[in-house]
Amino acid sequence: MSCFLKNLLKDKTNEYSLRELIIAICMLLVIASWIAQLLFNVTTPEYMFYSIVSLIAAGCFGYSIERRPTNKP
Repeated sequence: MSCFLKNLLKDKTNEYSLRELIIAICMLLVIASWIAQLLFNVTTPEYMFYSIVSLIAAGCFGYSIERRPTNKP
């Protein structure tokens, strides 16, 4: 399980990236707010939910347009 989590935080060059860490934290926030709403009836303001989801989407979009670095001698 820990190997899976470590691989989740790596980018295309197999290095740890701050972008992947931020996306993972935002995803955990969305899941935590969903669980809090279900179990404890604590509502998350709509603007906060949309801003976190948009951060996740921006990170995924940036990852999709990123090119792999080429090692040219």
